[in-house]
Amino acid sequence: MLPVLTPDEMAAVDAAAPEPVSVLIGRAGAAVAREALAMLGGAYGRRVVVVAGKGNNGNDGREAARRLRRRGVRVLVVDAADAPERLPAADLVVDAAYGTGFRGEYRAPDPGGAPVLAVDIPSGVAGLTGAAAGEAVRADRTVTFAALKPGLLFHPGRALAGEVVLADIGLDTSGARIHVVEAADVAAWVPPRPPDTHKWRAALVVAAGSPGMTGAAHLAARAAQRAGAGMVRVASPGLEHDPGLPTEAVGIGLPVAGWDGTVMAEAARAGAVVLGPGLGRSAPNEAAVHHITSSVQVPLLVDGDGLTLLGDHVAAVVARRTAPTVLTPHDGEFARLTGAPPGPDRIAAARRLAADTGAVVLLKGPTTVVAHPDGRVRLSTSGDARLATAGTGDVLSGIVGALLCQGIDAFDAAAAGAWLHGRAAARGPARGLVASDVVEGLPAALGELGEVGR
Repeated sequence: MLPVLTPDEMAAVDAAAPEPVSVLIGRAGAAVAREALAMLGGAYGRRVVVVAGKGNNGNDGREAARRLRRRGVRVLVVDAADAPERLPAADLVVDAAYGTGFRGEYRAPDPGGAPVLAVDIPSGVAGLTGAAAGEAVRADRTVTFAALKPGLLFHPGRALAGEVVLADIGLDTSGARIHVVEAADVAAWVPPRPPDTHKWRAALVVAAGSPGMTGAAHLAARAAQRAGAGMVRVASPGLEHDPGLPTEAVGIGLPVAGWDGTVMAEAARAGAVVLGPGLGRSAPNEAAVHHITSSVQVPLLVDGDGLTLLGDHVAAVVARRTAPTVLTPHDGEFARLTGAPPGPDRIAAARRLAADTGAVVLLKGPTTVVAHPDGRVRLSTSGDARLATAGTGDVLSGIVGALLCQGIDAFDAAAAGAWLHGRAAARGPARGLVASDVVEGLPAALGELGEVGR
């Protein structure tokens, strides 16, 4: 996993470094100069403009300028406070105006069509949240030091940063509590199936769907099957028979009310339960969701209508559980659970909900935040705008549910499921992707894990 440090955490790591600041600036400047030369394709005859502020970010840029001059590059250093609206003609602009601690608005000078290399973070982007006020720098590439910063991972900062290069300058990031998930991590969390396994070793109950909302249950069931569940049993209140279920899934007819006992009995034979997608928000369903959530003795994922029915009682209900719990809200569901939307600091928001409930929280978004109650956070950046379509959240529930029923730790399952979800979507069309396309992409996404170990 790649370490991520907030601006305050990065400042503490800098302060604890045994080397003097001048040494660290030298290493950072060297990293910037290397990336600049790579973008220039050489040094001879090249012109570079460095926009440098007064802090260490500016010093990194000035050190890069010194090194580039030694290589024969013609370099002009412009003070950020006095920069013109349009910079002089150049082959590359190095943005070293402001770093991760910037506050307020910044109007970036026009680079005049030249590519831009940002130092640590594009100037004008908030290092903690990725928010950008004013006209922040739009970089083609950003070289950042020691660890990634949240502002590089959350939009609009993620889009403004361009390609991100992580440079090692010798700082100790072993204390990082936030990490970005990579393929190798998922490969380690999702072991191969034992040769002597059978379907009941990875059985999943999906309590989801209702009249008019069967699609949510279908998508979750199909995703679970593709993600490794050996047996998927789908229980939908008010449906005695659902002909639209996947051929391989088993349907369980439930009455409109008082159906929680049946689901509890089914769960006794299963490795996990997915509760809530497309369930409906009736009073009988609310009672059933509260009972199942507080009492079922296997790992439980709650999503969709299940989260809405828990509402602001979520902490009290989940507190009665003895088995692992995963909550997977989008922003609207998060607000129903907590009384307010996540706000700009999505990492802090997910951490608070995880700490308050004792559950693993998977906060959906272009960058998905997975928070453990102990404060650890994993970020998945594998997804993109293709996932902004109806039903993809139900697919995610099925994936994570399948991993849970295979005995994978809840924190690992949620982080791995988010990564697989994004990778499966990447296998689909750039435009026109629908949720079922994500399901079809799962075998290929899982196949990538085998390639990692070779």
